[in-house]
Amino acid sequence: AATRQDMTYWLQELQQKRWEYCNNLDAAKRDSRTSPTPSDFAKGLVAKDNPGIILSQNASAERARNILAVETSPTDLVGEQAASQPAPAQASAINFSLKQWSTEIKNSMSSLRKGNNENRKSIFYTTEEWELLDPTPKDLEDSMALEEKRKHLAEGSKGRRLTSSAFPFDFGRIPHKARRPLLKDMIGSSKNRSSSDSSPTEWCSGSGNKLVSELQLKYQSQQEELEKLKKDLLSQKELVRLLQQTVRSSQYDKYFASRLCEGVPKDKLELLHQKDDQILGLNNQLEKLNLEKDSLQQEVKNLKCKVGELNEQLGMLMETIQAKDEVIMKLSRQLSECEDSASSPGGAGNSPMATCANKELQELDRLKDNLQGYKTQNKFLNKEILELSALRRNAEAREREWQAKYTSLEAKLCQIESKYLILLQEMKTPVCSEEQSPAREVITQLLEDALKAETSEQPEQAFFKPHLVSEYDIYGFQTVPEDDEEEKLVAKSRALDLRSLSLSENREISAGVKWENYLASTMNREMIRCVELKNLIRSGIPHEHRSKIWKWCVNLHVKKFKDSTVPGYFQTLLQNALEKQNPASKQIELDLLRTLPNNKHYSSPTSEGIQKLRNVLLAFSWRNPDIGYCQGLNRLVAIALLYLEQEDAFWCLVTIVEVFMPRDYYTKTLLGSQVDQRVFKDLMSEKLPRLHAHFEQYKVDYTLITFNWFLVVFVDSVVSDILFKIWDSFLYEGPKVIFRFALALFKYKEEEILKLQDSMSIFKYLRYFTRTVLDVRKLTAIAFGDLNPFPLRQIRNRRTYHLEKVRLELTELEAIREDFLRERETCAEKRDLISDDEEDS
Repeated sequence: AATRQDMTYWLQELQQKRWEYCNNLDAAKRDSRTSPTPSDFAKGLVAKDNPGIILSQNASAERARNILAVETSPTDLVGEQAASQPAPAQASAINFSLKQWSTEIKNSMSSLRKGNNENRKSIFYTTEEWELLDPTPKDLEDSMALEEKRKHLAEGSKGRRLTSSAFPFDFGRIPHKARRPLLKDMIGSSKNRSSSDSSPTEWCSGSGNKLVSELQLKYQSQQEELEKLKKDLLSQKELVRLLQQTVRSSQYDKYFASRLCEGVPKDKLELLHQKDDQILGLNNQLEKLNLEKDSLQQEVKNLKCKVGELNEQLGMLMETIQAKDEVIMKLSRQLSECEDSASSPGGAGNSPMATCANKELQELDRLKDNLQGYKTQNKFLNKEILELSALRRNAEAREREWQAKYTSLEAKLCQIESKYLILLQEMKTPVCSEEQSPAREVITQLLEDALKAETSEQPEQAFFKPHLVSEYDIYGFQTVPEDDEEEKLVAKSRALDLRSLSLSENREISAGVKWENYLASTMNREMIRCVELKNLIRSGIPHEHRSKIWKWCVNLHVKKFKDSTVPGYFQTLLQNALEKQNPASKQIELDLLRTLPNNKHYSSPTSEGIQKLRNVLLAFSWRNPDIGYCQGLNRLVAIALLYLEQEDAFWCLVTIVEVFMPRDYYTKTLLGSQVDQRVFKDLMSEKLPRLHAHFEQYKVDYTLITFNWFLVVFVDSVVSDILFKIWDSFLYEGPKVIFRFALALFKYKEEEILKLQDSMSIFKYLRYFTRTVLDVRKLTAIAFGDLNPFPLRQIRNRRTYHLEKVRLELTELEAIREDFLRERETCAEKRDLISDDEEDS
């Protein structure tokens, strides 16, 4: 830039272009560059609520840009206008450089695009825009005409040397056909550039246009291919001619042998045949030799052409050396004259040569001073860069420290608010007298402010303004209930505790980085079972990758089932369920709205999840008529649909019912579920003997609580964060995970349970204590660390043992039932009594 104002203009244009590029960058592409996770897998209901990759523009930053904008206009020619002007003439031919030629090429290319891009907002082009600019038809015609003209000139004057117009930067020609110019021609062209090559548009139309060069290369390749095809056609014609000649000669020989050689002896005929074979062999050999002769002649011609080209190159090199010698001689003469004039006595200092030498010495001193100044300035700038980099690193380190402190303080604040709410609830005791104390009024007002914080803004006179808690979590579950005030307070306190834990966990990003690295390593290959993947899943699948990993786990377990089915199997089952009446459809309809009423995806008949839940349950009832529908399957499907599509959720239910769980787990007798409760009792006595003895002492049957844990895999029993971490490991490892986490929940609250000293308080505590378990990292460490070893073989053996016992008990009960029915039939007094089950049947 000539002036500071022009420099500011350039900078503001560059800033505008950078801002437009950053804002228009596709957010999905940017996410795919940072996250190698493929996005072509099915996602469930949760993914639609949390897009995660849509980046909104920063309104405050845009506002700041508008306020701080410096609108300047150029005082001199810049950009396209400067590029369209002819290049200034060079002062000296010795200082010729290729960089000047490249500058002229760029300016010429800018002038070509002046007419086509008047509607552009900025004078700058990105790389993509520059490549997409198409030349006008006139440019194509001019370039083709110029190329034809050059071809004719080259044919008419092959012996001439190249001039400055055939400079090797001719982009329209094939690079290997360009000839290297002579040094004196280059020097002459640099002197006369303003006169002979003053029109950069004409020069660039034949050499600077990239598209024309590509078209010419394509045209020449097509010509070469056409010549090759012509040669192949000629060879094929020659082969046909030879074959026809051979056929005619054989027919003639046959005719001659039959007509003229009837009386000739057989030995003479054989001799004739031998001679004919020799003649044919000699003819073939002669044709081969002729072909070899032609190929050798062609090779000789090619070698002669190469020799000619080498001679031309040699001549060019000799002329270049001669020109360099002339320049060296000229410089040597000038140097000797300068030395003579400097050494001559008397009035030599007054001669013009001495004056010129003095000026050159002064100019040399000035240039040395400038060089020294630039070196000093460069050192200063380098030092400034190093200092600024160090300051930036220090500032980033301080910012990270302050961010960690802020997160820690916010987590502690959430814990304090939770305890504060509980304290307020305990202090709000009923007063017998009609008069209310001032303290009770203050506590009532504080509770109202706390409970209204998440739905409306607090009034100015509010005593307490706690953290806002969103109405729904990322899974769609309601955070705080609306009906019961006491339960609402407890739920909000629990939500604050969960937020405190999540803030503490967010400071550790190692798990997310491990997942990104693992998924990046599996982009070009399929995932397989391995220890690394199992450890990653046990630590929890990130929310954005859960859909993909769940689908992969389900396909891993039901691959043998899916391979044996026809395409569209799920749609066929669903069509049958919708067209025909199913005994399970009535019970399914009754349980739809009772599945997860606290989740917004299933809260009303018009919710999107209700129809998907209905379709999956109906399809499964047709696949497995032995089970049909059992209460509990609806909750399993509802959880699966949060991250999977309908068909994948259907196969997830097949995995749980037909692969993971033992037979008769979800039948009317719930035989498998009863067996697992007895196995769990054995594990409790082994892993947690103190707690088991405590339950036995007060005769508390905790299987009444744990039965539902096993049946629906902890749905509605634990908080949502822990629930989905359990499901992550459950879908990968199988039902053993349920035993691990059931024992871990009791281990987590073992000391609190041991403090309770009566059966009623213990049973009451067991009904809700799982909702108070919030630290998922601690629970996972207990489940997969403290409870080891945990062999699956032991569980299978105990299942087999208890299965026989339960079957014997059921047989005894059935025998007692039959005896009772027989006795009732024989006794007249009991004949009129009808049970509810028999009446329904």
